[in-house]
Amino acid sequence: MAAAGAEARGGEGWRAAPHAVLRPPGKFPGPRKRGRDARADRSATRRDAASRAADTAAPRRAPPAPPWPWPRPLTLLATRPARCPQSPPAPGPREVRPARPAPGPPPSRPAAVPRTRRPGPSCRSRPRPLPARQLCEGIRAAREAPCAARADSCAARAWCVPCLVSLDTLQELSRKEKLTCKSIGITKRNLNNYEVEYLCDYKVVKDMEYYLVKWKGWPDSTNTWEPLQNLKCPLLLQQFFNDKRNYLSQVQKGKAVTLKENHSSLQPAIAEYIVRKAKQRIALQRWQDELNRRKNHKGMIFVENTVDLEGPPLDFYYINEYRPAPGISLVNEATFGCSCTDCFFEKCCPAEAGVLLAYNKNQQIKIPPGTPIYECNSRCQCGPDCPNRIVQKGTQYSLCIFRTSNGCGWGVKTLVKIKRMTFVMEYVGEVITSEEAERRGQLYDNKGITYLFDLDYESDEFTVDAARYGNVSHFVNHSCDPNLQVFNVFIDNLDTRLPRIALFSTRTIRAGEELTFDYQMKGSGDISSDSIDHSPAKKRVRTVCRCGAVTCRGYLN
Repeated sequence: MAAAGAEARGGEGWRAAPHAVLRPPGKFPGPRKRGRDARADRSATRRDAASRAADTAAPRRAPPAPPWPWPRPLTLLATRPARCPQSPPAPGPREVRPARPAPGPPPSRPAAVPRTRRPGPSCRSRPRPLPARQLCEGIRAAREAPCAARADSCAARAWCVPCLVSLDTLQELSRKEKLTCKSIGITKRNLNNYEVEYLCDYKVVKDMEYYLVKWKGWPDSTNTWEPLQNLKCPLLLQQFFNDKRNYLSQVQKGKAVTLKENHSSLQPAIAEYIVRKAKQRIALQRWQDELNRRKNHKGMIFVENTVDLEGPPLDFYYINEYRPAPGISLVNEATFGCSCTDCFFEKCCPAEAGVLLAYNKNQQIKIPPGTPIYECNSRCQCGPDCPNRIVQKGTQYSLCIFRTSNGCGWGVKTLVKIKRMTFVMEYVGEVITSEEAERRGQLYDNKGITYLFDLDYESDEFTVDAARYGNVSHFVNHSCDPNLQVFNVFIDNLDTRLPRIALFSTRTIRAGEELTFDYQMKGSGDISSDSIDHSPAKKRVRTVCRCGAVTCRGYLN
């Protein structure tokens, strides 16, 4: 990403200079000549012979730093490898520089150049740091330049790397260096804006209350103490006192340390907890926004954690449908479709497959567990309002991923009432072979986690692994008395080895109640052919069940 900005400027700055020096736009020095040509050019000036002799005898040194104040290069942002000599220069418009002076007499020998080590064909030379200004320009160029143009260049393929710096960090660096960049939302209008992001500390000085303020988009070094009357953020003030109260209650409940309330200042442990809680709240909100950007269904996704300081999972990627592993092909194209005008009364797709229509007019499932569901597909002539299109529309309810208080990690609860026998969500993940599932199952058992779902409706060739790739169902916990039931669904992919897994409610679920399903598919007295961790290799380490149900079996596997 940073390389794209260099390509837009011609790619010369990183090759010509041994170390980058930032200069204002339009003030680049002219080329310096060396050797006899340089001396002949200097002889045309109006300097005396003594200064010419001093110039000739003086050793060559690097050009001095510019006299104007300018931000120094940042060495901890990003790096780029040096250009390989065999690689052609990246195409792009060159920057406009001041006109060159009139050339002097041709030199009699090549101009002397400083001896520098050039990278070999392997391009293993030490990468150079990327200054803040070039980082912002790289972001801008990477967003504006077409992807095809960047992919055509060999140098672009070698230089363009994903930027791991968050948007907040980029904004903080830009404001610290007084730089503007529209790509990250920093303009001349809001460069000096100050908005309270969260409150860090509290003290009382001369009967006046002060709060240590973290300003949004500014580094921590710019935090300031502000009097209470200057703060117009009642929600942040309420969160500050709630976090303080929660910490004190946790300490008193654990009876590990006894903290005395100090009304003039906060103890360092309390202030540290409040800051960590504020940062966690920001990270969870950012993750929640990311989940809602990636989802393709109607229901909203919310995230909350009022139990501990755990943040978003680090190695989880939200997907909306199966992700096949290398070597597995998913043919999502139906071979036939119905021509019904009313799928309730005509011979529809389920009848063609030899099963009954799965839903009633209230969009509730009416078939017993273990019976497959055949919905209308892309070749059917019925429209999107067809009553036989339920699972393919996705989750219609707003759900919340929350941190459980019983040690089960993350869980999922509904924010609205769910009627019995209605579709709730689909279980998706990475489709792998059963042999790969055996290998991963041993690793997951040692960690005490369970994400493998065997697709054994007709055969046992494939397994769905939702450990790294999945949707909201990734966070649904197990219960020996669940409120969700699994059904096999076929829509566009009619391969009986690869059914889609849909979760339907078994009873009415109240708003705020946690959603669960039986990992052994024995809940509610129904025994289905679907199972999780069913093979002997996955049962080498038994995982203790913490569902707390009256009928709890004690183990997940």
